[in-house]
Amino acid sequence: MSPDHHRHLRVGEEIAHELNAMLVGELKDPRLEGNVCVSEVRVQPDMKHARVYVSVRTENSREQTDAIKALEHASGYIKHELVERLQLRRVPDLHFTLDLSQEHVERIEQLLKQMKSDKADKPEPNP
Repeated sequence: MSPDHHRHLRVGEEIAHELNAMLVGELKDPRLEGNVCVSEVRVQPDMKHARVYVSVRTENSREQTDAIKALEHASGYIKHELVERLQLRRVPDLHFTLDLSQEHVERIEQLLKQMKSDKADKPEPNP
């Protein structure tokens, strides 16, 4: 297997790392304030496109969509910075997507707890 076989995976990890660093200190858009972080970046093997999964910890869906719009608006700056930092000739086109996986996990845990408490509340029938 060639050393470049998993290059797109390594580049995805580096992009996620750099984007999180930018979110902490460099991107000054008020729509990105709060708990916004990049959870994963999936780069296609041809290195032309990257899907950036963004986690926004808020109950307000408007704030979540505003954060995605802010990142899309700043994508030119972000790509320029990634070229400089990662020393790539060409950075993949970034496509930002809201990551809802943590919300799904919390919902499943809530349902499991509810089932457990319902089971504990009901006495089992005796045969």
